[in-house]
Amino acid sequence: MVRKNEKGFTLIELLVVIAIIGILAAIAIPQFAAYRNNAFCSRVESDVTNAMIAAEGIYAETQTYPTSDAEARFTPSPDVTITYIPGPPFAVTGDDGSGNCPKGSTYTFTQGEPPAWS
Repeated sequence: MVRKNEKGFTLIELLVVIAIIGILAAIAIPQFAAYRNNAFCSRVESDVTNAMIAAEGIYAETQTYPTSDAEARFTPSPDVTITYIPGPPFAVTGDDGSGNCPKGSTYTFTQGEPPAWS
């Protein structure tokens, strides 16, 4: 006995919706991972730039470049390692240790030169 006034979805309709959701998830998840890696790389780049600005501020006060985060009065983001390389020319490098950056994992800012990934 079939009732024509019943409301609801058929099994086929539900399976089609689940398949569409699965396809969209398969496309979105890898993109999310790529955005996450780019964010980590941007964090390193930002920390190195800010560390260089802090180092220039210390140089303006003391006429010497800092050799550590404490001397530069700079605290990097978690999981980012900042290294101060005495000059000439003075340089600051940052590394997140992941190796997932498409440009490289170390970002260097050298006095008088444009910043660069390596």
